[in-house]
Amino acid sequence: MGSQSSSGMSGRGSSDNPDQPEPESNQNSNPRGRRAAERQAERQSAAEEDVDLAQVLAYLLRRGQVRLVHGSGATGLQLVQSYSDSDEDSDSAWEGRLGDRYNPPVDSQPDTQDVDRSEIRTQILLATASSALKGRHSFTHMLTQREQGRCRGSSFSHGECSRIRSHFLPNHVAFKDTYQQKAFCGLYSNDGNMFLSACQDQNIRLYDTSRGRFSLKRTVKARDVGWSVLDVCFTPDSRSLLYSSWSDYIHVCSIDGDSETHTALDLNPDERRFCVFSLTASCDGKEILGGANDGCLYVFDREQNKRTLKIDAHEDDVNAVAFADSSSQLLFSGSDDALCKVWDRRTLREDRPQPVGHLAGHRDGITFIHSKGDARYLISNSKDQSIKLWDVRKFSPKEGLAASRLAVTQQNWDYRWQPVPQKALKRHKLTGDTSVMTYRGHGVLHTLIRCRFSPEFSTGQKYIYTGCSTGKIIIYDVLTGAIVCRLSGHDACVRDVSWHPYQENIVSSSWDGAVRLWEHRQTHPLDEERERERDRACDGDSSVSEKDSKKER
Repeated sequence: MGSQSSSGMSGRGSSDNPDQPEPESNQNSNPRGRRAAERQAERQSAAEEDVDLAQVLAYLLRRGQVRLVHGSGATGLQLVQSYSDSDEDSDSAWEGRLGDRYNPPVDSQPDTQDVDRSEIRTQILLATASSALKGRHSFTHMLTQREQGRCRGSSFSHGECSRIRSHFLPNHVAFKDTYQQKAFCGLYSNDGNMFLSACQDQNIRLYDTSRGRFSLKRTVKARDVGWSVLDVCFTPDSRSLLYSSWSDYIHVCSIDGDSETHTALDLNPDERRFCVFSLTASCDGKEILGGANDGCLYVFDREQNKRTLKIDAHEDDVNAVAFADSSSQLLFSGSDDALCKVWDRRTLREDRPQPVGHLAGHRDGITFIHSKGDARYLISNSKDQSIKLWDVRKFSPKEGLAASRLAVTQQNWDYRWQPVPQKALKRHKLTGDTSVMTYRGHGVLHTLIRCRFSPEFSTGQKYIYTGCSTGKIIIYDVLTGAIVCRLSGHDACVRDVSWHPYQENIVSSSWDGAVRLWEHRQTHPLDEERERERDRACDGDSSVSEKDSKKER
């Protein structure tokens, strides 16, 4: 789009080109004819300029770089500049609170045809000891089998334990901490003994979560912050944390011991206004991968203390990056151009970057991606109000790329401050969509909301869980696409969620300034029935809105 706008602007100056042919001699000899020709040329030039300006304005509005607000003047409208496509709070007119006005549509009958034939189905069934079962998944049946001595060994296997835990999903707030400003990120360490939270107040809070505790251990004041800390992560050894913001630098802060040491890692970007929206550390902690607003991927080598790779990866902001597995050779990226891309560093050249393949099927920008950790499967969250499951062995054809690009160009709303238009909730697959499964039932508004696979140890990665613009945490069953749990309680959008790697609890981070620890608590059967009735009512409302949208279309 940018190149088209540029060519349009250069076209406006073509009338001043000295190589233009001279008017015909009979027009020069006739003053009246010459003036008429000049007026006609002026009208044509003005018309061309109006068309060019309209195209540029439409592009800027679509990108969210400017927006129309009520103001003074003859038209009563005023253009206001926005500074980011993804996470810039240009004013205080919205606070991430569209929950009462938006009910995300739910797939009442998700299409499981592809996932039923996929390898991930076999993986999950084996990880939860469910492959040999024929509808007998109840906890009481498993206890009966054990009492009769029909378990392998003397007790439940690890897979059976994972299946049992699926009956005890988090449902109760056990701890809550409240900040004065929006909570943006929250993440458990790999061992689950620490949790870090990043807030718009520029503080990164570390909590001790070992041995069942959840207590504030330390507060780190982030440096060089523009507007907010936008992403954080631990190094694999949990001795340091990384964070990014609107800055040319990624920052590393050591948290081992009582003292803190901040180190700024210069990425040397070409953009004047630069931000890393997503970052992650390699499994050995030696490299940092980042995705930025200039459409590039950055790799910083901590041992060499320099940027070692810059890849011109996408046509728009890179909102999400991930390592595919522990080898750190395969990289995943997701962008506002609605594409996920897979990169192999062994064949990657900075001067001519070519991805191994593309994953196309979303209709709008991607806000987050998460790898299953096996270099085969990943999920992506999108502004088209869906999560997609991908198999990186099934890349999208050229038709898929074209269809996705066309769908993105047709989006003319701003997810940060506008409600979702009905026309954006189309459900049929785009041409060339190679995704394995699509999950719907959560809202993606206001900010880069995140989704993740549930932990392998405790759940066999049986679930996908995500934040939601309605202030909920939504948990999907990977294989059925059904919503198995909704956690309600926040007053604004939930931007980040993190499941403890070994225990049955989830921490949510919300724009209402609250961080909540959810764990399972046994409830009265009547309470459970009321909760199920609320879920059914919510699904029914979504089905009604879906029918209405179909009528409109």
